[in-house]
Amino acid sequence: MPLLIVAIGIILLLILITGFKVNTFVSLIIVSFIVSLALGMPLGKIVTSIEGGLGGTLGHIALIFGLGAMLGRLIADAGGAQRIAMTLINKFGKKRIQWAVVVASFIVGIALFFEVGLVLLIPIVFSIAKELRASILHLGIPMAAALLATHSFLPPHPGPTVIAGEYGADIGLVLLYGIIVAIPTVIIAGPLYTKIAKKIVPVAFNKTGNIASLGEQKTLQLKETPGFGISVLTAMFPVLLMSISTIIDMIQKSVGFKDNTFEIVRLIGNPSTAMLISLVLAFFTMGIQRNIPIKEVMNSCTSSITAIGMM
Repeated sequence: MPLLIVAIGIILLLILITGFKVNTFVSLIIVSFIVSLALGMPLGKIVTSIEGGLGGTLGHIALIFGLGAMLGRLIADAGGAQRIAMTLINKFGKKRIQWAVVVASFIVGIALFFEVGLVLLIPIVFSIAKELRASILHLGIPMAAALLATHSFLPPHPGPTVIAGEYGADIGLVLLYGIIVAIPTVIIAGPLYTKIAKKIVPVAFNKTGNIASLGEQKTLQLKETPGFGISVLTAMFPVLLMSISTIIDMIQKSVGFKDNTFEIVRLIGNPSTAMLISLVLAFFTMGIQRNIPIKEVMNSCTSSITAIGMM
């Protein structure tokens, strides 16, 4: 019976959000009250339980969300994401342009939240498609697939971060397994699916479209952006720190070292610590090293927080 009540609660939640367009946060609170009452929870404990769940979840994800959003915004505003995308596209060449978009979007997607990566990469995809006289969907579908896969499977993105916290899973392991799952997912849902879609709906690949709805885009000359290597390093740095910590932890357990042998590595590889160290690195690589005033760097950080407030 409790499982049935929870299932009904989830259905009600979906109806409120998708059917009645009620704000997600408000819907969750309403359904929490209804499910609590249906489960027979004492009236005096309902609010305490909801507050405890809310506080526990926020305590786990707030740092990772906040620091991750700041890191992504710094890389985007400095032109690091643009440099990564354009360099890979130029290196892969016209024949392998689709794979260039996949790799670039995957790297950018790790560092940037989905909506930021999408708005940043769509103009690049449009300009490349126009230059090469290729279909927008031919490049756009692989781009979206890569961004969605990183958003769905890889911390510090919201979904996998929250789920790892709720299940008490090691975020480093979630990241490693997420990459293993995400790579074939992107290949199937991106380039392979595009080939099938072209045969099923060929007319869709003749559409040109426009990006006027995105508004005015901030464009930088490639020479004004950070170098490719430092941009990739900054974007991937939290992944590297968390992965190293997880791999060493796995080796330690199999070899049988004492728990305190690699305490400093565990501290550095902790998701919150890794994100903080990566953000400080970004202050330097995306800001100070490029003679960008610290006030402007902090403005980028501040603007990024507005995107995760309701999340």
